[in-house]
Amino acid sequence: MAKVVDQDKKMNWRGLSKLIRDTNPSKPLVAAAIAMSTIGTIAGLIVPFFTKNLVDQLSGSTLSPGVITLLIAAFIVQAIFSGLSMYLLLYIGETVVARLRERLMKKVLSLQVEYFDQNRVGDTTSRIVNDTGVIKDLVSNHLISLLTSTLSIVGSIGILLYLDWKLTAILLAVVPIMMIGIRFIGKRMYKVSKGLQEETAKFTATITQVLSEVRLVKFSMAENVEEENGKNGIKNVFGYSMKEAKIYALLMPLMTLLLMGVLVIIVGYGGVRVSTGELTAGELVAFLLYLFQIIIPFSSMARFLTAIQKAMGATERLQFLLDHESEERLNGEEVKNPAQVLSFNNVEFSYGKEMVLKRASFEVPPGKVTAIVGPSGSGKTTTFSLIERFYRPQEGEIKLGDNEISRFSLVSWRKQIGYVSQESPLIAGTIKENIVYGLEKEVSDQDIEVAASQAYALPFIQDLPNGLDTEIGERGIKLSGGQRQRIAIARAIVRNPSILLLDEATSSLDSTSEVQVQRALNNLMKDRTTIVIAHRLSTVVHADQILVMENGRVSAQGTHEELFMNSNLYKELAQQQFQMEESS
Repeated sequence: MAKVVDQDKKMNWRGLSKLIRDTNPSKPLVAAAIAMSTIGTIAGLIVPFFTKNLVDQLSGSTLSPGVITLLIAAFIVQAIFSGLSMYLLLYIGETVVARLRERLMKKVLSLQVEYFDQNRVGDTTSRIVNDTGVIKDLVSNHLISLLTSTLSIVGSIGILLYLDWKLTAILLAVVPIMMIGIRFIGKRMYKVSKGLQEETAKFTATITQVLSEVRLVKFSMAENVEEENGKNGIKNVFGYSMKEAKIYALLMPLMTLLLMGVLVIIVGYGGVRVSTGELTAGELVAFLLYLFQIIIPFSSMARFLTAIQKAMGATERLQFLLDHESEERLNGEEVKNPAQVLSFNNVEFSYGKEMVLKRASFEVPPGKVTAIVGPSGSGKTTTFSLIERFYRPQEGEIKLGDNEISRFSLVSWRKQIGYVSQESPLIAGTIKENIVYGLEKEVSDQDIEVAASQAYALPFIQDLPNGLDTEIGERGIKLSGGQRQRIAIARAIVRNPSILLLDEATSSLDSTSEVQVQRALNNLMKDRTTIVIAHRLSTVVHADQILVMENGRVSAQGTHEELFMNSNLYKELAQQQFQMEESS
């Protein structure tokens, strides 16, 4: 088991090293930071040596101005170069984490939809924000300080051996004990740090979910439930934090106890040797100062060990994200003629074990309106997801004309598609930002107003305090459902798509809003290949063709009149709806 842990740590160390190298930190800046840290450390090593001469001269009443000047110069050099190196290290750390976050953002945006089906948003957010912060802390505060700490320890021990090898031998006897203790605690810290990061990510995911659906929480009166979930998350994070605190509480006092014990022995033994004349007072003072030059770096090395265990745990989680398959957005051909038949040929698809689409086959003629109806779970929304290429069919093929749609680049293919759903997803920002969202080309205010007018959105936009520049809140919460739908339609009009997907776009609206939205949709649908999912059959009775989906396949197709005569399922759906409309 220990071998497995060591192997995992070795792999994580390689992964951490590669993760940092991939951010391509400036080699000249890293070299400058190392050089400045080294100069500052060497200046610090010189200080006790000059202090020895100063003490010896004071005891002999022969104070040399040169010694004082050199001592002050060493202090100044140490302060200046330590400050500069600290700034450079912080700059390098911030650069590394910024580039790493850029890479992660790019990766997250390129991930396939399946990733988001299986992983909570808050967990991914925690990886981008918290785990990268752990790596920044390692780079900025610990990584290069390891070099200076090592240099300080080695240099101090070398000078101490020169000053008095007997006192140095007492110090060296403790070093192996300290290293064994640090190694033992380091193994425990790796497990604790990894667990702490996992629990922090889970807690972040819980908070993100609650805040994003706070209206559902309040409406459902689930405050007590979510408060309890939050308490459990906090309790778990607290538990791991306290385990980490226990390790710190064990490590630091142990090191302090050993070093203070050595200090007492050296002061006592050194005092005896000064009294016998074997050692000068200046040499004893210098020895004690060098001892502190060892104690402080040893503490830094212990903190470095803790930081690297955390960073290796973070690396493992980040690598899990980076290793996921991405969408290749640019690979493939351009769509040159979107005005062709869109066809499903024996398409099969499942999200897990149970098939959602079972050898589904149908054709969507260009420039016509095709409606898809059927009971819930029959595969209507999945059909849209496959057309948008959020998923790939496990069997069969989807074609535009004679070409499989997988041959086209994602960018080129999705440019052909406009999508309006019943949820009307909007982003926090202005109405204008929402209408032009995702467009790379410049769109004039006049074009935006034309699109808003065609979407029957311009009148209510002009009544708002700031018109197109009105902030609509998170997910457009400041707008009504009908207003959100019309903004989504205006967005689709600006995109000028060749293929239009309407997913129950009027199902959640009142009758007044539905009339306005339906007019806007009629403007949008002109001369476009349109596929409509609708529960209200009254909105699709005039479609050029209607597909009836049942148990993952198309069981019938035709016009409203043909299906009413020939399809039992369609007739049943129609009769149920007409009865509902009459009763309402």
